[in-house]
Amino acid sequence: MNIYEQQANNRRMTWVIMLVFVVFFLFLGLGFDYFYLSFNPAKSPQYVWNNAGYYEAAASSQSVPFGTIMALLLGFGMVVNSLFNGAAMVLRSTMARRAVSTNSKEQQFLNVAAEMALAAGIPAPTAYIVPDPDLNAFATGISPSNSAIAVTEGLLNTLNREELQGVVAHEMSHIKNYDIRLMTVTAALIGAVCLISDFAGRLTRFRSSGASRASSGDKSKGGGGAAILLIYAVWLIFIILAPFLSRLLALAISRQREYLADASSAEITRNPLALISALEKIRNAVMPTAAINNGVAHMCIADPRGSLIEEKSGFAADLLATHPPMEKRILALKVMAYQNSRVEGRG
Repeated sequence: MNIYEQQANNRRMTWVIMLVFVVFFLFLGLGFDYFYLSFNPAKSPQYVWNNAGYYEAAASSQSVPFGTIMALLLGFGMVVNSLFNGAAMVLRSTMARRAVSTNSKEQQFLNVAAEMALAAGIPAPTAYIVPDPDLNAFATGISPSNSAIAVTEGLLNTLNREELQGVVAHEMSHIKNYDIRLMTVTAALIGAVCLISDFAGRLTRFRSSGASRASSGDKSKGGGGAAILLIYAVWLIFIILAPFLSRLLALAISRQREYLADASSAEITRNPLALISALEKIRNAVMPTAAINNGVAHMCIADPRGSLIEEKSGFAADLLATHPPMEKRILALKVMAYQNSRVEGRG
C-alpha cells in the first residue's frame, strides 16, 4: 500500500468509524427514549418503565426521540471540538511544552523534526517536550499542516541522533498518512460513548426499583412483555459494554497503524536499523509513562502503561494491547534491513 492508498484508506476508515459510533449513539439513545421517555411515534401499545413498575402505554407516548437526538448532538459536538481543539487538549493532558532552541538536546530535536518533515514532504510539525523520564513519543493534530510531535524528556536524553530520526520519522508517517485525524476523531467518539453510557447507567440504577417489579409484572403480559424484557436486558448489557467495545475498536486500529508507521519510518530515513535500536531502548524502559493517560495511549509509539505489557501473548493480550508486540515490530524491521542490505549488495 503506497502513501496515497494509505491516506485514502484512512479517510475512508474515519467515515466508517464515525458510522459505527453513530450506530452506538442510536442504540443507546433509542433505548433510553423507549424505556424511559415512552418514545412511540406510531402511537401503538407499548411497554415502558416508570417508578410504579411495568405497564402498557397508548396515545400518551412521546413522539419525539429526545434522548437519541441529544446523543447524536453530543457525539457530533465532541467530534467538531476534537477537530478544532483536539491537538491542544491532548498536549495539555500530557503537560507538554514547546521545545526550545536554548537546550542542546531540544535543538537537536527541532533540527531532526525539520529534516524528517522535508524528507516526508510535509510542513514541519510543532515540536513539544513531555516532562516524563520514560521513553515515548506521539503525534497529534488533524492534518499535516496542523500537527505536532511530542517526545518525552527520557526519550530525548537516551536516544542518539539516528535513533531520534527513526522515532520522529515514525511519528511523521502518522501525520502524513492522516492517522492523527483518524485517532483524534476516534478518541473524541470514545469519550462521547463513555459519557452517554455513564448517564444511562446512572439513570438505570436510579430506576432499579421499577425493574424488580417488572420481572413479576411481565408474566401477565404474555410473550410481548417477555420480548420487551429481553430487549431491555440487551440494552443494559450494551450500556455496560459500550465504552469497552469502543475502546477495543480504537486499539485494533492503532495496532494496524503501528506496523505501517514503522515501515514508513524506514522508508523516510533509509535506515531501519536506527528505528530498531530506538525500539529496543524503548522496550527496555519498562516503567510506565506517567504523564500520558490512557486516552492518549493509542497515539504513542509504545504502550505508556509499560512496554512489558506488550510482551504478553494470547488472545486476551492481543485484544487489549494498544500496540503490536515490540518483538514482532523489531523483527519486521530486521527483515526490511536484511532485504535492503541484499539489494545494496547486488548494486
